[in-house]
Amino acid sequence: MSKKNRITGALFVGTTAFSAFLIIAVIIILLVVIIIGGKDTFSWEFLTSFPQDGMMKGGIFPAIYGTALLVVIMSVAAVPFGTITAIYLTEYASETSILAQTIRFAVRTLATVPSIIFGLFGLGFFIKFVGGGMDDVFLGGQLKWGQPNILWASLTMSLLTLPVVIVSVEEAIRTVPREMREASLALGATKWETIRRIVIPGSRSGIMTGTILAVSRGAGEVAPILFTGAAYYLATLPTSLSDQFMNLGYHIYIMATQSANVDQTLPIQFATTLVLLMLTFMLNLTAVIIRSRLRRKAK
Repeated sequence: MSKKNRITGALFVGTTAFSAFLIIAVIIILLVVIIIGGKDTFSWEFLTSFPQDGMMKGGIFPAIYGTALLVVIMSVAAVPFGTITAIYLTEYASETSILAQTIRFAVRTLATVPSIIFGLFGLGFFIKFVGGGMDDVFLGGQLKWGQPNILWASLTMSLLTLPVVIVSVEEAIRTVPREMREASLALGATKWETIRRIVIPGSRSGIMTGTILAVSRGAGEVAPILFTGAAYYLATLPTSLSDQFMNLGYHIYIMATQSANVDQTLPIQFATTLVLLMLTFMLNLTAVIIRSRLRRKAK
């Protein structure tokens, strides 16, 4: 190897190592700043009690509950629909199909749409059109579904995370060897039986990866739920899908931008941010554990 090649290789290795170190350092600095800023406020009472005095006292349990419930409903809505769409694109649709090309164009477009646009869409479509129509048809015009609530917020968030699920599941399905499909069909299995017994089990890890990515994005997004269901202060938990809810990300946003005394609320902001990070980590860890067990079971 020439001296020039050795120098080039050393520069490449040094650059990649420095980039990796820089990313890790930024993450550590962020965590240290958040922990130091919120350690005095962070406590068991802060996690388990209800807010008081306009969120200046008490805890943030309704916000934790609302965020977790939002993520669960969002995942239930987005993951099955995204998986079905990915199966259609990879197993049924032709590469030259106009419908398949239209779906892929729509997925790419959704992935680039600003999140605030999803919030406005949820307000106009889910709340005004669907919810208002349900109130007119089933409740005689009584207002119940035609207003912000956790259902419409979750469905709006599911649209935001749908492209992530579709792309990750589609890539996972493509990793299943074509020979396994052909062998299943040669043994007399139908197309659907092959998908159900070969393709889906072989791509479970990809489905869980899509779920993890959706949870990570959905737990921290605020813009889509600004108009569709989030409330700043609620001393109660949502008991039905038609109730509004508190959200950790929205809570941080309001306290950082609308508080009369930002310095006074800064420890609460840091503590809430720490809770949001921990909640996202626990949700992701749960999905990773499930994915690992599915992989071991498949092996």
